[in-house]
Amino acid sequence: MSDIPLLQSGRPRHEQLSDWLREQVTSSHFAAHDQLPSEHDLGDLFSVSRITVRRALATLENEGLIYRRQGLGSFAAPPKLPQGLVRLTDFAQDMERAGLAASSRVLHHDPEIAPPAAAQALGLDEGTTVVRLDRLRLGDGAPVALDRTWLPLFYAQLLEGHDLAHETIYRVLERDYDIPVLRGHYRIEAILAGPDEAKALDISEGAPLLLVERTSLSAGDRAIYYQRRYYRADRVAFDLELARESGGKTTAGMPLREFEPVFKKQGD
Repeated sequence: MSDIPLLQSGRPRHEQLSDWLREQVTSSHFAAHDQLPSEHDLGDLFSVSRITVRRALATLENEGLIYRRQGLGSFAAPPKLPQGLVRLTDFAQDMERAGLAASSRVLHHDPEIAPPAAAQALGLDEGTTVVRLDRLRLGDGAPVALDRTWLPLFYAQLLEGHDLAHETIYRVLERDYDIPVLRGHYRIEAILAGPDEAKALDISEGAPLLLVERTSLSAGDRAIYYQRRYYRADRVAFDLELARESGGKTTAGMPLREFEPVFKKQGD
């Protein structure tokens, strides 16, 4: 660690401590997954209270620079890796572009009556039977997201016999049936983890999640599936880039050039 600075008066001590810790992490004094000094040690080093230390650590945790484990302490978070989701890619392609090894576990794969949101997105009547597929998505063996996908029976039948823990819906439909996924509707929302999501993603109930709702369509605007992907908020953020027209004039807002998630790489 670099020299311990003297905290100055006139500015909250927890902010000064946050600044020092941030510099330690971003300048690589701590490598990814290195453990930071304990709350007790930081309090002694800076002659501040445990509450002050906890506020400083909470700031860095909210910024995604550190993560904390109950009973173990605080650790430097791995760097975020850029990856493109604005393009119509499947999960394996997302992880490949992020430099992560993709894998999946099928948690549920059975028929059910379509929930109202799924029926509306798929253009089905209420009470229509669909197939729900739940998969835990992992990057380098660590949970990244939980996918809950509803498929009309026609498309679900095409997936029968395929190992959906290792094959994606996109690839099966395009490779084996020449059914391309041409476009999709997206909706992104911040939510809190319920008991099912928390258990699957190995997080606390009530932890923040980033929910991405997606309806994927093929030729003729036929809905292939409706999906709710629950991203762990500590594993992904989104970068947005807009571009103005030539000359700086625009009449309908700035067109979207890039809309990309950024994934954090976990340890092996």
